[in-house]
Order: sequence, then C-alpha cells, then structure tokens
Amino acid sequence: MLITVDSSSAQPLADQVANSVRAALAGGQAAPGDRLPSARNVAATLGINLHTVLRGYQQLRDEGLVELRRGRTAVITGTADQVRLQLTAAAEEFARAALHAGATDEEALDAARQALANLRE
Repeated sequence: MLITVDSSSAQPLADQVANSVRAALAGGQAAPGDRLPSARNVAATLGINLHTVLRGYQQLRDEGLVELRRGRTAVITGTADQVRLQLTAAAEEFARAALHAGATDEEALDAARQALANLRE
C-alpha cells in the first residue's frame, strides 16, 4: 500500500497518513486483514518523523479501522463501508453547522469546495 503525504499542504502530516489509508480502504486497494507498512518504514520512506506516522495510525485505531499489535504491527480491521459511514457522518455534521449559521446550500457547497481546495494545496 502506498502512503503519501504532501509537505507543502496545510493539513497535518499525521492526518495525511491516516487519509492515505482511508482512501486505499475506500478505493479497494486495501482490505481487512492487510498489514500496513511499518511506521518506521513509512517514516523513512517519506522523510517524516516516526511519531507522526504513529499518530496517523493511532487515529485509524481510534476509528476502529486498524488494530495496532505489539511490535507496532498495524492490521486493517475496518471496511470501506465504515469509511463511507464516517464520511457521511462528517458531512452531516458540516451540514448542520452550515444550516445553524444560516448558510444557503450554495454557500455551504462553496465553503466545502474551498476547504477541499485548501487541503489539497
């Protein structure tokens, strides 16, 4: 599995690590039972701190998508459906906040598009 980060992005590197795994799971490139690359290997390959990778893996563990085993082995336990459910829940939370703020549908969509663009920079 390829884990990538963009050091020029405003998004924290640990979040990018976790998002790479989520994307692989949602896209079918990873499945339950697959092992993630060792945190040490990912850190060395990407030129980032080991603890940054571990924070990304811990996010996935906290979401129930990965099981961290002794010796820092990480195994995917979640499914693509879980990733989609998390995305839906986050979108609903955003929609509630937009409605509460009095935003129109178009303003909310513009804000979401801008947020995505900012994260991709």
